[in-house]
Amino acid sequence: MTNALSAEDSSARLQAALAVGSSPDPDLLDALVERCAVEPDFFVRDMLSWALTRLPSETVLPRLRPELDAERAQARSQALHTLSKIGDKSAWAWITWDMLRDGDDEVARTAWRVAVVLVPEDERRELVDELVPQLGRGDRGMQLSLSRALVDLGDLITPALERATEHPDPVVATHARATELLRQDPETGFDAAIDEAKRVLALGPERAAAVAADRPEATETSETAGTAEAPEPTGSAETTETADC
Repeated sequence: MTNALSAEDSSARLQAALAVGSSPDPDLLDALVERCAVEPDFFVRDMLSWALTRLPSETVLPRLRPELDAERAQARSQALHTLSKIGDKSAWAWITWDMLRDGDDEVARTAWRVAVVLVPEDERRELVDELVPQLGRGDRGMQLSLSRALVDLGDLITPALERATEHPDPVVATHARATELLRQDPETGFDAAIDEAKRVLALGPERAAAVAADRPEATETSETAGTAEAPEPTGSAETTETADC
């Protein structure tokens, strides 16, 4: 079975991971964890994590703990992902602020997800304070992951987001406003929220609200408004409109 987990064909590896999870065997714990660190296929990695959740958590957790400090980024991110699936709150003590700011995007975004799952109620505000400064980081997928993590923390994110909408970097300000829109209406798509946030940033909140309400007196001609509008954000947030969720 250990050999099957490292077979050349990804379908064979997927079937092997499924088989291990269907008949949990603690003797395969090391093989599963080690394979998580190097497995190139996303679906196989997810199946490996599922197989680990099928083993007793008191056995799996101590084995995952050293992986959080591994040199290989995938080992760290996959260990964090598995912790989020297990959901044992005792593992919160292992989630450091440094993990939330990891230089590897996949590690950081996975740390955000597991932190939201494990954080105790009395430390949620501190977690918000660690996450909000990363608004505007990375590409569309990265920003979407952060928005989802923040929205999952509920209403307490609003004051921090409101402050971030005044950030001098338009990418950060746009991401903050889009995240608040998602908090208010989780059914809003991320791209639509980014579009609306850009519009508000360009027009200003009062003009944007007036235009939305179709108040003719608030509408300016392009000649008078042209120099008054703030520039549209550049960078990763600007490329989000046509990407798929």
